[in-house]
Amino acid sequence: MANLLTRIKDTVMADLHEVLDKKEKKNPIALLNQYLRECERETEKVRKLLERQYTLKEEFTREYEQAKNLADKRKRQAEVASQAGEEELYQFAAQEQMQYEERASRLKDLLNQAVQQMDDLERKYEEMKHKLKDMHIRRMELMGRENITRANHQMDKVLDQNNDKNFTRFQEIESYLDHLEHQVKSSYHRSTIDARIAQLEKELEKKPVL
Repeated sequence: MANLLTRIKDTVMADLHEVLDKKEKKNPIALLNQYLRECERETEKVRKLLERQYTLKEEFTREYEQAKNLADKRKRQAEVASQAGEEELYQFAAQEQMQYEERASRLKDLLNQAVQQMDDLERKYEEMKHKLKDMHIRRMELMGRENITRANHQMDKVLDQNNDKNFTRFQEIESYLDHLEHQVKSSYHRSTIDARIAQLEKELEKKPVL
């Protein structure tokens, strides 16, 4: 069963790659646009992760400062209790001080990690933005080349004097015009002859018969 599913998966992926290859050959710019949209989505995901890292850094900073302040507070309170001879109060304050110091130490390590991770994300995010910008510029360059190529191809089809089809069309048009011109001239001559003969007939009718 597993082998069958594997074969089916391989067949589907092969068909998909074939379709993509055909699509790329037919319209490479469209495929490039799709690839750029995918890159933009990935870049947006990194931006959101970076925003979350900023939030985590602020939370770690706030928790660290709070634990550090509480540890300093309990330290002063333990010193006061010790000077006053309040052993039980001193023990409580000293225990709290130790717990807050341990928490502050842990939070400081987490804060440092968060800052390092944020720096790494920022660097990678900037690299992705530059890469994406370069790809957009590259796309514009390719679109320009494609546009010029298509325009030259269209113009070449019209301007190619060795194109038999173009010559055939021109010859057909010239023959048609020659035919029309001949018809017009013939019609003109016929009408002219008919009018001249009619005039001569009238003149002959007016002459007296000898």
